[in-house]
Amino acid sequence: MLNEKIIYYRKKNMLTQEELAYQLNVSRQTITKWEAGIIYPNVEYLIKLSNLFDVSIDSLVKEDDCLTLETHKIEISELAHFLVKAKKATYANKTNKINSSRKESHDYSYQENNYTYFDSFFGAENFSGQEIVYKDEKPCWSMNYYGRVIGKNFNGDFLKEVLLQVDEKSPYRGPLFYQKGEYLYLLRVQGKIDFFRGVEEIYYQTYKVYEGFIQGGIVK
Repeated sequence: MLNEKIIYYRKKNMLTQEELAYQLNVSRQTITKWEAGIIYPNVEYLIKLSNLFDVSIDSLVKEDDCLTLETHKIEISELAHFLVKAKKATYANKTNKINSSRKESHDYSYQENNYTYFDSFFGAENFSGQEIVYKDEKPCWSMNYYGRVIGKNFNGDFLKEVLLQVDEKSPYRGPLFYQKGEYLYLLRVQGKIDFFRGVEEIYYQTYKVYEGFIQGGIVK
C-alpha cells in the first residue's frame, strides 16, 4: 500500500514527519494523512517523493511482496489507557477538531507519545463513523459505529456527557450503565477490546430515543 511505502521510505531515510513535510513544502498533518491512508499525494507529490527517496514512482505505488514493515506488538492495557484519554479529549469534549478529510465529514485527532487517534464521521441524527488508532504510525485498532435518533426527547448533550464517562474496562463508547435525571444510557458489548461488537441505547423515562451499533478490534 502507498501509505505504508511512504512510512517505510521516510524511516529508511531517517526523516521525521516534520522534516519530510518541510522538504515537500506541505504541512505535517498532510504527511500524517498520507501515511494513515486518509488521503493520497497527487502526481506532483509522487514525483517529489520518488526523487527525495531516490526510488521510482512504480516502486511507490505498486504492491511489493518483498517490502516488509516492522511488526508492532500491542499492549492491551496501554491501548485502553490511550483510547480513554483520546476519546475524552476529542468529540465528547468538543476539542481537537481537525479539517475534514472527506466532503462533509467531521474529524477529530489526538496524539500522545507513539499513539495517534482519529475519529471521522458523517451525519447528525443518523450518523456513521470510524475511530482508528495508530501506534508508531501503523494502524493497530479500529472501531466502526452507526447511531440514529428515534425519539423527539433525544438530548445530544447527554450523549456527550455519557461519552466522557468512558473507562479502561470498556473503552468503546460510554460506560455499561449511566443515568442522569430522566435519561438512561445502556451499553451491551460482546467480546473484548481485541474483537468486539455491541449495542448502545438511550432512554428518556421509559421510551427509547436513541440506538447505536459498534464493532471493531485489533488491526494487523
